[in-house]
Amino acid sequence: MRKLMMKMSMSVDGFVASSNGRLDWLFKSADETSTAWVIGLCESAGLHIMGSKSFHDMASYWPTSPLPIARPMNEIPKAFFTQKGVAGFDPSRTTNAVESARQYDAGSGVVANEVQSPAAISWAEARIFSGDLAENIKALKAEPGKPILAHGGAGFMRSLITTGLIDEYHLVTHPVALGTGLPIFNGLSKELDLKLVNTKVFPGGIIARTYHPA
Repeated sequence: MRKLMMKMSMSVDGFVASSNGRLDWLFKSADETSTAWVIGLCESAGLHIMGSKSFHDMASYWPTSPLPIARPMNEIPKAFFTQKGVAGFDPSRTTNAVESARQYDAGSGVVANEVQSPAAISWAEARIFSGDLAENIKALKAEPGKPILAHGGAGFMRSLITTGLIDEYHLVTHPVALGTGLPIFNGLSKELDLKLVNTKVFPGGIIARTYHPA
């Protein structure tokens, strides 16, 4: 049975996005080594999973992104989970999260690629799941292959945590306090005990901690 990993970036006060959904703060402290670590984690997975909102945000951004992390995000198979049916994929979709990423690209002097058919197709071919989340996750874990990596968003991650099926938590803390925003550990029905198994501190101030269920 393959393991389920989750990776979430968060502020020092535990929010994974600001109240308006913007992610500008994620890019301020990123450096080459922290970026390489994230790429390595993404490449270690055989399947990327996410909620429907994050899926549509990522599907409208990554196929044209010039950033190095775009390759594993575009090439590795994907699945997303929805409770509201399947909406048509809109590559021109813009949300605050997508706009934040595109503004970062522009400010860094990188230029977006033209839409590459293989990259766009990989998102269009994503597997779609609805219904009981825990049962769907159990079925995916029972499949052969490399680990599953869950990306978000906040609502999906909260639901995933409550299933008790996550084998490895990668919590990436950025050196910023947001004051308000979207958490992922609120509303737990009981305490979640974790065992710290690894810590990495990067030059820009980002700290990546890896936990296993205790």
